[in-house]
Formats: sequence, C-alpha cells, structure tokens
Amino acid sequence: MSNKTIRDKDYLYLSALISAREVNMLNREKTERMLSAGSFGDAVKVLLECGYEDMSGMSASQVEDALARRRAAVFDDISRSIPETALTDAFRLKYDYHNAKVLIKAQGVGTDGGYLISASGRVNPDTMKNALLTEDYRFLPVDLAHAIAEAAGILARTSNPQLADFALDKAYLAEFKKLAGSVNCSLLKDYAVFLTDSANLRAGVRTLRIGQSPEFLKQALINGGTVSIERIIAAASSADSLTALFNSPPLDRAAALGAAAAGGGSLTDFELACDNAAVVFLSRAKLKGFGAEKVIVYFAAVENEVMTARMILTGRLSGIKPEVIRERLRDSYA
Repeated sequence: MSNKTIRDKDYLYLSALISAREVNMLNREKTERMLSAGSFGDAVKVLLECGYEDMSGMSASQVEDALARRRAAVFDDISRSIPETALTDAFRLKYDYHNAKVLIKAQGVGTDGGYLISASGRVNPDTMKNALLTEDYRFLPVDLAHAIAEAAGILARTSNPQLADFALDKAYLAEFKKLAGSVNCSLLKDYAVFLTDSANLRAGVRTLRIGQSPEFLKQALINGGTVSIERIIAAASSADSLTALFNSPPLDRAAALGAAAAGGGSLTDFELACDNAAVVFLSRAKLKGFGAEKVIVYFAAVENEVMTARMILTGRLSGIKPEVIRERLRDSYA
C-alpha cells in the first residue's frame, strides 16, 4: 500500500486492538504495587496481570531475557497488522544499532558480548555477527551495513570505541529520519527532530563534564535538530550557554539539570529528565483515538513499561530499597 493512500482509518483495527491492550498495561497504580510488594514473587504477580510470563524464581539475567522476549513479541505482533511497516522498523532500529555497537566492540577486544545482544531489532543478531566477521554486508539493510562498516573501520584505525559509537549514533538517527519520512505521520517526523535535540543536549553535557574540547563535541553532534551544530559549538565553552539553547519544552527541565550535571552534579537526574522529556513529547498524541500516532505512543509506552519492570525486578533481586528504585523510574504514559 502506497504511503499516499494511508489514512487514519487504515489504522482503525490496530488502534482498537491497542486500546484493548492498554487497559492491562503497567500503570502508576500497578507500578506502586510492584514497589510495595512484600517479595520479588509478589512483584512478579503484578506483571502477570499485564500479560507477562511468570518470572518468579528467575535470576536477574533470566528476567532480562523474559522482558526482552516480551518487547520483541509486541513488535512482531503489531507488525503483522500495521499498514506502514516503516513505523515498526523505526522503533526496532535502535536495537539493530545497539547490537552493532556491542558486536563491533566485542570483536575489537576479542570477547563475545552475546549477553548484551537484543532480539528486538529488524536483523537477526547472528546474521549481523556473521556479516561483521566476514566483512560481507550483503544481507543487511543498506544503511545499517554502511554504518557498521564505517564504525568497524573507525575502531580499527583509532582504537577509540567512542568514535565508533558516534558514527553509529549518527547513522541511527539518519535512518530513523528516513523511515519517518516514509510514514504518513507528522508526529514521527517531529519525534526524529526531538531525538536529535535530546542526543545533542546529552552530548554537550557529557563533553563539558569530562572537560573535552569543542572539536571533540563536534564529532558527536548530529544534524537535523532544532538547534544547529554551529550554535551548539559556539556555546560549548559554558554549560549555562549551551543548555540555554534547549531551554524550551519538553527539554527545559533536562536543560536545567544538564547545566548542573556538566559541572559535576547528578548525571542520573539529567539522563532521567531527558527520558521523561520523551514521554512529555509523545503524550501530546495520547488523546487521539486512532491512527499512526496511536501506534507510536503504544510502542513508546511498551518500551517504557519493559524498562520500568526491569528496574523494579532486578532492583528487588539486588536488594535495592523501593524508594531508591522509585527515584530512578521514568514517568509513565498511563
């Protein structure tokens, strides 16, 4: 089906399916029940109400695997009914590039890295691993193949994994924007711009925090945000000047915390504020009853749900106090 023929009504069935599933998602009340549960097993029971598999008796690594299966299953299920497959691919994309980072670094130091691999991407991780080992990228998506080859070459020449990560981050957002451009939905295009701004704000804060030069920052910055790379570089000598460039909703709180983090304040609070800004950005589409926007918000909500469940369950297994876990949780879409 051509993108020109796609309309909101083409998402009616899928939107109804999502609405039915949203009722059982991990909302604030259920999250609080998990946090206040008397035991790990009681916390797991709350997730059973949300349709997750029984994770009682699992180790932390087994919990990670179970939650990854849940996320991958949602992507697979929705992709069978979605009118525009590029929309699903846009959300799978980050896991392909995550896997590329893991595999390139693992190859560089001669380790496996398999425990960090995600099954939620578009590409089978074994296919990606074989492509990297043989330097034969014919069976990978073209943009991903070029990005992996470039990043692997950077690591081989410089022995600097951070520079390889920069290349993959830029390629990820470039491909995300390409996919967003092929979907008949302005929200996804706007989200691509927001993700670029968020990535550039994070890069600026981290660069200032570790005392790196504007030239180093320039290698990390990504084109396509509301704030140009030139303006960011010009303001990079001062945390207040740099973060002021992003001092408008939904990144305003993150920008304020970023100024503090750049000077040695809490980096965790800053990163959490960046994540919460994404929730604020997408929540503007929550009230729309059907259409591509409904799917976008649902995908983001599922990813957030899986992250919340992971933090609570692994935190409980590690003996972290509920109040400490609560402080680290992202805002909820529910």
